[in-house]
Amino acid sequence: MSQELKKYWKNYIGGNWVDGVNGDRISIENPATGLQIAEIARATQEDIDLAVTAARTCFNSRVLYNMRPTNRGALMFEIARHMTEMADEIALAECLDNGKTLTGGKNEALAAARYFTYYGGLADKLEGRMIPLGSDYLDYTIPSPFGVSAQIVPWNFPLQIAARSVACALATANTVVLKSPELSPLSTYFIAEACHRAGVPAGAVNIVSGYGHDCGASLVSHPDIDHIVFTGSLKTGQSILHAAAERVLPCIMELGGKSAGIVFPDANIDQAINSTASGIFTHAGQVCSAQSRLIVPASLRDQIVEKLAQKAAGLTIGAGIDGHDITPVISGQQAEKIDAMCKEAIQDGAEAVTGGGRIEEMNGHFIKPTIFSNVTPSMTIAQEEVFGPVLSVLTYDDPEEAIAIANGTDYGLCAGLYTKDLSTAHWAADRLVAGQIFVNEWFAGGIETPFGGTKRSGYGREKGQEALLNYVQTKNVGIRITDGGGGRPGG
Repeated sequence: MSQELKKYWKNYIGGNWVDGVNGDRISIENPATGLQIAEIARATQEDIDLAVTAARTCFNSRVLYNMRPTNRGALMFEIARHMTEMADEIALAECLDNGKTLTGGKNEALAAARYFTYYGGLADKLEGRMIPLGSDYLDYTIPSPFGVSAQIVPWNFPLQIAARSVACALATANTVVLKSPELSPLSTYFIAEACHRAGVPAGAVNIVSGYGHDCGASLVSHPDIDHIVFTGSLKTGQSILHAAAERVLPCIMELGGKSAGIVFPDANIDQAINSTASGIFTHAGQVCSAQSRLIVPASLRDQIVEKLAQKAAGLTIGAGIDGHDITPVISGQQAEKIDAMCKEAIQDGAEAVTGGGRIEEMNGHFIKPTIFSNVTPSMTIAQEEVFGPVLSVLTYDDPEEAIAIANGTDYGLCAGLYTKDLSTAHWAADRLVAGQIFVNEWFAGGIETPFGGTKRSGYGREKGQEALLNYVQTKNVGIRITDGGGGRPGG
């Protein structure tokens, strides 16, 4: 496969590839080298106005709404087909602007295609219901689209996250303006290309890239937006919610996590170690649902920490293009933040059993796979999201304490546990405060399983059938079918 990307990428508005109105560009760098690999048209307020107008015009035409849902689903199957055909191109883009391995990038492409297949298959299965009010009335409900959906996706899994929200919007006859992340925007543009090739109506899907302070802010505050979908940091999410509150807009918010796995005394230790390594080292820990805390019995701490350190020591570090286990974090700024949090943890008394910060001697933005022991629940490293390959190991003496530690942060996205006992699993899952619970395998689940947070991790659900309910509002229609003169028309 060629390792060349095109050098300039345009925005997709109203069914056309266009330059930014002001002509500015954003430089895209490879996080493994820090070198520029491409440029993309920078969208600002003027571009957002054009994109929202295109989406509004398409929605008001009712072209998606009037389409038979099975046909809308068939259109989405075509998007999926084109996404699959472009999987190798997408993999390269994900590898070079995001840092993933080629295998990881291709898996992203195929997962994105499956979202369109999955929700395309559900397009004709979102049904209203009849409400019995007696023979004089006909009353029914209609699941009705909101209108123009503003969607902002993060830089860690831009393609998958964009695909799941765009697919839900199209399945429910909403139109979309999506802002791709300025740090890793390239893969999302393949969604636009797939929609273009599939013949999606012009304006139904619009994809632009720009900075959050102008492009993102202009999008969420635009007066013609009806619905907001956001995945990203708590701070940015709070700002968006303030803007949404001004217009009372419905939102789907996924705002990160500080997820914990609990090892119970009867657990298969090797299984817990392997699952934990996957949970924290996948994509260099840049995963909102990463298992960044491991809560273990005090009597097993030394054994588990030693095994984890051995696991971390066996991981290779380097560019995703070369197939390494630990790939770079997205930017120098992100690497500096992680490094500072590691240094603070050591100052607070945590022990870096392995790793502990940035790799200065390598080009690019690399963080050592890090295991911290002697971590207490109140430490910053145990409370705040690191978004890097950094695991905190905490201990407990009884199961209730383990649950309290797991629940003892502001977040509630995911949680997990390791045990051979079904009753223990059920007991713990019932008490853990999180939107998704993993038992004996971190990341267990898939496109079909609902995903979203509690507490400051946000609200609303993506993935699974439940996600569609976040893209529609219920409209009730009540009809009096007699004139009250005996129960017969005209009687």
